[in-house]
Amino acid sequence: MTREMLFALALGYLLGSIPFGLVLTRIAGKGDVREIGSGNIGATNVLRTGSKPLAVLTAVLDCLKATAAILLARSLFGDQSAAFAATGALIGHLYPVWLRFRGGKGVATYLGILIPLLPVAAAIYAAIWVLLLLTLRISSVAGMAATASAPITAVVLHSSYVLMLLGFTVVVLWKHRENIVRLTKGTEPRIGSKTSSTA
Repeated sequence: MTREMLFALALGYLLGSIPFGLVLTRIAGKGDVREIGSGNIGATNVLRTGSKPLAVLTAVLDCLKATAAILLARSLFGDQSAAFAATGALIGHLYPVWLRFRGGKGVATYLGILIPLLPVAAAIYAAIWVLLLLTLRISSVAGMAATASAPITAVVLHSSYVLMLLGFTVVVLWKHRENIVRLTKGTEPRIGSKTSSTA
């Protein structure tokens, strides 16, 4: 690994680790988002503060920080740095050092990675995510299904990013392991439903 690739990885991590959900809710006077709902810093938990605009903005910024990391790395270090910046961005979001490595679940950030790397996969990912959110209203199901689509689309497109995306999908699904347990028990909350602080 060259020095440029390490810089790209570090750049991705720094941008990916920005906890927009936490920052936005504090600025808006909603308190610490980690103390409500699931305790997650992502958009779904931000929605539990009662602010849809904040939740949408969190999702958008969590997405775009990964896109920005990849585009910036490409401009500074060349096309080969894109995968390293993408990896850094996802790891930074999932395990930010500033929050004792307790970050989000990566669904929006994963989309931000796909936008510059594999736009067709990004479009399919977004379509699945939004469609399932609107129909099932279970955020974890929508996110995991969208996440699973990325490596499949990459295989169909004969992309060189197949293995990387497969790894990303496995990690994001691992971050959803508690959601999977609740889904099997039938206790996973739907968007808009009332949940306890330990949901």
